[in-house]
Amino acid sequence: MARRPVRRRRSNAARRAQQAKGNALLTGAVAGLVLLALVVRWSAHHLLLVAALLAVVAAVGVAVLRARVRARQRELAARAAQLRHIGPFLTMSPKAFEHALADLCRRDGCTKVTVVGGAGDLAADVLATTPAGQRILIQAKRYGPRTFVGSDDVQKVNGTYRDVHRCDLAAVVTTSSFTKPAAAFCAQVGIRAVDRQALALWAEGRGRPPWG
Repeated sequence: MARRPVRRRRSNAARRAQQAKGNALLTGAVAGLVLLALVVRWSAHHLLLVAALLAVVAAVGVAVLRARVRARQRELAARAAQLRHIGPFLTMSPKAFEHALADLCRRDGCTKVTVVGGAGDLAADVLATTPAGQRILIQAKRYGPRTFVGSDDVQKVNGTYRDVHRCDLAAVVTTSSFTKPAAAFCAQVGIRAVDRQALALWAEGRGRPPWG
């Protein structure tokens, strides 16, 4: 006889919990509808403002896209120019590359230009006198794009260009690039490190020569 009220209390509690859950869902749905109605109403009263904001967003997007396209076009043009001027050097023999560098020196005003590369050249491939009257030694490295000029190469130049060849300046010119230690060593001792990009600009006439 005493168990029946307990069951009724449990049943009433479950019904109240279910009813509360239903009320919460209904309240959320109503709030969502009210918010949507407010947004629609605001948009209707501010149609011109919404259109203006959309136009601004679209204009900014188009401007960013155009800027990216122009930057990509400039990058491709720079690469094409580099390949145009580096390409002939890559097909040359090492000796022909030395003579090509000598021709660039003459073109840009050097005198007493001599190609001396060969066995026993003591790290000198081209010797020349710059327009300012300084004597420069050029070491030519006609390498492929995956072969880098290393520290040993530039250290040999540093050890001979002053005392052996009596030069004021030294440059290492390559169709490739320099390792980080080699580039750091050149910067430390004052050797001009001319990589493929700098060589392309020099050949094109838009970049500085090694003595510049």
